[in-house]
Amino acid sequence: MKNQRTASRVIVDGLVKQGVDIIFQVPGESFLPLLDSLRDSKVRTITCRHEAGAANMAEAYGKLTGRPGVCIVTRGPGACHASVGIHTARQDSTPMVLLVGLVDRPLQGREAFQEIDLDAMFGWTAKWVCVVQDADRLPETIQRAWQTAMSSRPGPVVLGLPEDMLSDLTIVGDADRVDPTEITAPDTEVERALDLLRTAQKPMVIVGGSRWTDEASRLLEAFSEAWDLPVCVTFRRQDRIDNRHSSYVGDLAFAPDPFLVEAIRGADLILALGTRLGDLTTGGYELLKPPKPDQTLIHVYPDPSELGRLYTPDVAVVADPVRFLASCAKATPPENTRRTWSATLQAAFTASLVPAACPGPLDMNVVIQELSRKLGPDDIITLDAGNFAQWVQRYYPFKGFRTQIGPTGGAMGYGIPAGVAAALVRPDRRVVTFVGDGGFMMTSNEMATAVQHHANLVIIVVNNGMFGTIRAHQERRFPGRAHGTDLVNPDFVAMAEAIGFAAFRVRETIEISATFDHALKHDGPALVELVLDPEAISSRASLSKIRAAAQISATTRSM
Repeated sequence: MKNQRTASRVIVDGLVKQGVDIIFQVPGESFLPLLDSLRDSKVRTITCRHEAGAANMAEAYGKLTGRPGVCIVTRGPGACHASVGIHTARQDSTPMVLLVGLVDRPLQGREAFQEIDLDAMFGWTAKWVCVVQDADRLPETIQRAWQTAMSSRPGPVVLGLPEDMLSDLTIVGDADRVDPTEITAPDTEVERALDLLRTAQKPMVIVGGSRWTDEASRLLEAFSEAWDLPVCVTFRRQDRIDNRHSSYVGDLAFAPDPFLVEAIRGADLILALGTRLGDLTTGGYELLKPPKPDQTLIHVYPDPSELGRLYTPDVAVVADPVRFLASCAKATPPENTRRTWSATLQAAFTASLVPAACPGPLDMNVVIQELSRKLGPDDIITLDAGNFAQWVQRYYPFKGFRTQIGPTGGAMGYGIPAGVAAALVRPDRRVVTFVGDGGFMMTSNEMATAVQHHANLVIIVVNNGMFGTIRAHQERRFPGRAHGTDLVNPDFVAMAEAIGFAAFRVRETIEISATFDHALKHDGPALVELVLDPEAISSRASLSKIRAAAQISATTRSM
């Protein structure tokens, strides 16, 4: 019949219609027809070494582009492995679509080989889960998947594709491309918010979330400067504003600077822009206490179901950051200034940039200084989870939007896949990945993916022979009783060279600059291992100091 296509062809044509240029996958027999259709398309297929790596790459693609990253995995084990990427996309509000090949339709519900219940597995983490039983409904399903992933608070969508359905024939046409719907701020609510801002004496802007753009970042800088507003960011959202800007005063991460904590407590008004105000941002819901904070609260968020869910704002604005800031740009700034308040916070932030001493022969502070000097404002840093990231987040000045890609949900094993994705999506930029020795061993297999698909990135492995973050927590709770957190590692340099990376090892501070030059100028992927003294467990305190403080505290409690 004329215009007949297989279901797999309809899917691939639908992906192209949605602007998909790259998919990340680990092959499975449950979606072989889909792989066959991809072979004849312009979509670049990136074959990964583990479904967790593929899912993390797709999630990073969503952060880098604002459109859903696509991951394809097989049923059962494949979907289970990919679930970490779905959880990260949920926590980080990242648009993403996971396609899962399933058992044939006649076998469903009988616990067939590798059968899995997608609704039960992803019902909470995904925004929408759908098993497509009818090829004729594929276009509407794809359109809805993209609309759901990008709308309101962005997030992941999971589509199940029965293996036998992929070979069905249909004459259905393609659906139209979906673009994010702009959520414009209501004029009356914006004016109410601005009226409160005009009279505030100690305001603070807390910036976070997704749905940001280059324009939103520029508008934020202009608005905060014109209105004399100090701006801080939530965990791993430093690239929402140029960190060198006069309004920027730091980030609310796991261990925020004490001056910033006190500033939040002492503020008379909080403008929460794009952030949900989760537990990390609010210090376990203590800096802003639900349901009604002590501070006047203006909450701007693109999802109306989030506004008022935990906190009762004085003004709630359903809007994208860019649309809210565009409306604010039209308003006249207040005549009264808050220079004393702003200047105090800016001075405190500047003082906080003086690094604490780093124990051992390799100084992580110099690592960050050298990297900041050698990278351009548009170059990208991807982060794994771990204490090593404290040096990056505290001392590296992020200068442009989408230059920091890391999991706000704190999943280890994210950094390398995200770095591979960034190098593929932005080949015109240099990409540097920071990962600890623990996280490195979780997804180092994706270095082979980088070599196979010519993804040029520099991986910096911070090797201190332990799961550092957990060890720090362990010493605080059970000082001197380390157990289950030490690591015996392979030769990372030899391992990287065997895969096809150029590899370097740095043991002393004096070696840092020249090694980075070699790695960054290398025509191909490179790895730099930083051998860090275990005492250098965080950017604020040594391992011995953490242990000693915990022992003193325990002794005091027992008296």
